Amino acid sequence: MNTHTKIQIIEHNGEPAFAIIPYEDYLKLIPQDKDEYIPNEVVGLMVKKRYNSIKAWRIYLGLTQKEIAQRAGITQAALSQMEKSDNELKTATLEKLAKAMGLSIEQIQD
Repeated sequence: MNTHTKIQIIEHNGEPAFAIIPYEDYLKLIPQDKDEYIPNEVVGLMVKKRYNSIKAWRIYLGLTQKEIAQRAGITQAALSQMEKSDNELKTATLEKLAKAMGLSIEQIQD
């Protein structure tokens, strides 16, 4: 049998509300590489304001287009276009932008 045996269910008004599992099992459910996390604020900007991931991260990090463009070795105008575009960027461009923001490429891929 491959089921959890140390699970505790907490009820509220007679209905299941929470499940408590052993910490070891919890760790198996979440990514172990913190570079893969995307903060709620970034996701919120992407969903509520419909920003692409590059613009959402830039705003979250409190950086200007000029700062990121200089760090990435591109023009501010080019970055502006990338932030407005839904087009997929080349891997080399994503790598430059990720490095400029101190992120992994996985974090900025839409």
